[in-house]
Amino acid sequence: MSRLKGQYMKEVVPVLREEFGFKNLMEIPRLDKIVVNSGVGAAITDAKLLESVMSDMALITGQQPRLARARLSVAAFKLRQGMPIGCSVTLRGTRMYEFYDRLVNVAIPRIRDFRGVPTKSFDGRGNYTLGIKEHTIFPEIDYDKVKNTFGMDISIVTTAKNDEQGFMLLKHMKMPFRNQ
Repeated sequence: MSRLKGQYMKEVVPVLREEFGFKNLMEIPRLDKIVVNSGVGAAITDAKLLESVMSDMALITGQQPRLARARLSVAAFKLRQGMPIGCSVTLRGTRMYEFYDRLVNVAIPRIRDFRGVPTKSFDGRGNYTLGIKEHTIFPEIDYDKVKNTFGMDISIVTTAKNDEQGFMLLKHMKMPFRNQ
């Protein structure tokens, strides 16, 4: 069991159970999956760029990314249907908890001029999406070998019923929210 999952079971579950008055353990919100997504628009002209993004994302997440292809052709962007334009990874189980642990405790504090993540990025169903501008904040990436930096979207999907439950779950799991 990962360190964060043990902490969730020992510390977060009793607090959430008391706060919301859950009677059943299965009602308590928990992390379901984490989806890491990166769109690489420049991959239209440079195919090697997408390969480097996929290898860096595999280093960051510990799992091979899935190639995302264009669904529609857009003439203004010289994009044809079926061209590779991005990649994504879906993390579950132990890898999900280890990635979340590294994200919250190592990567996010390395962001320049960091004041906390916004609290308005919930979707209404307790899921949280975070955008990162540079992938170099992760310690697995060797900064000297990086040719192009890229951004990524990290979606944290929970079993919470609403934003309040999702917020309290992530807050108790040490997500550094901005003070407002």
